[in-house]
Amino acid sequence: MASERLEFASDLARKAGALALDYFRKLDTLTVTQKGHQDLVSEADRNVELLIREELAKAYPQDGILGEEHGMEEGESGYTWVTDPIDGTANFVTGIPQWCVIIACVHQGQVIAGVIHDPVANETFTAYAGGGAYLNGTPIKASSSDSLSNGSVGVGFNGRSAVTDAVNVVGALVSKGGIFFRNASGGLMLAYAASGRLIGYVESHMNAWDCLAGMLITQEAGGKVMDQDISRSLYHGARIVVGAPGVFDELKEIAESSFAPLEAAE
Repeated sequence: MASERLEFASDLARKAGALALDYFRKLDTLTVTQKGHQDLVSEADRNVELLIREELAKAYPQDGILGEEHGMEEGESGYTWVTDPIDGTANFVTGIPQWCVIIACVHQGQVIAGVIHDPVANETFTAYAGGGAYLNGTPIKASSSDSLSNGSVGVGFNGRSAVTDAVNVVGALVSKGGIFFRNASGGLMLAYAASGRLIGYVESHMNAWDCLAGMLITQEAGGKVMDQDISRSLYHGARIVVGAPGVFDELKEIAESSFAPLEAAE
């Protein structure tokens, strides 16, 4: 059941987050160059994902696993776990406390459970299909904003997309009286959109391990999410537009007019 898998994933995300947090605190003890920090973050990424994979393999040996660091391991059960051990590594490596552990579970082309855990703030955003969305066990709701000038919109950017994608979105948003927000963790920004802290989030291309959990949590919190072919996104990523019901259509229009064609973004 989705609820059982969500409970397992939530516990696992907290366990993985504790390991990642140990690494994060070690940054202060490094007096070496930036390369030393990069090495530490690479080790943290690798070992946190290995922890997640080992725990999943023990609990659900027939399931597939897709992760940022180690790619896809196909399963036989029809279930696939999708994980990013540390989303926001640019923040992590420079000591900025805005990063998270992400775990989602996909079954037959549908995301059935999702967890975004922020170890520094001790915040765990969770949802399973049809079960609502929660932050540390308390129900959350997407923003009730009906205007782009009432609230902030998260804007994502990555090296895989045209530079103009994010620039165009910011320009269009500001011209409509909006405010843009970016913290270099797409996972956290999606969680913030789900919980009403942001009124929406847009990014021209996100990998599955960064976005699937956040899309489900947003949907279960009453937000609107642009339709996706989930099975395809596992291998090719997705274009992301999520938002409060009152601003979603306008955000979608901004994204469509600002982003390069999908073929160019992938």
